[in-house]
Amino acid sequence: QVQLVESGGGLVQPGGSLRLSCAASGSIASINDVVWYRQSPGKERELVARIDSSGGTHYADSVRGRFTISRDNAKNTVYLQMNSLKPEDTAVYHCNANVVESTWGHVLNYWGKGTLVTVSS
Repeated sequence: QVQLVESGGGLVQPGGSLRLSCAASGSIASINDVVWYRQSPGKERELVARIDSSGGTHYADSVRGRFTISRDNAKNTVYLQMNSLKPEDTAVYHCNANVVESTWGHVLNYWGKGTLVTVSS
């Protein structure tokens, strides 16, 4: 079994910064792609950023140049550095990961429960 836990959310003023973490624990052999999504009330879930196992990244147009996704494979953790935050960045941020489990080598998909980011003055 694998668990993903997000942390780092909170209340920040426009123009401020936050760093989100997505920590994976459990029976992990390796982690493939990890994606940060966000969802706010009344809106569809949006892909924010993705990082593959080699460190290749992809960003939504709405966050490119402001957000940076990175990973620490030794810690099984992926980060989302968010700078120049805007009120429209307010959402619950979830991480999603394809994990190679150490028991049988299966690749399974997991979600975290999310962390709330509120950008407001």
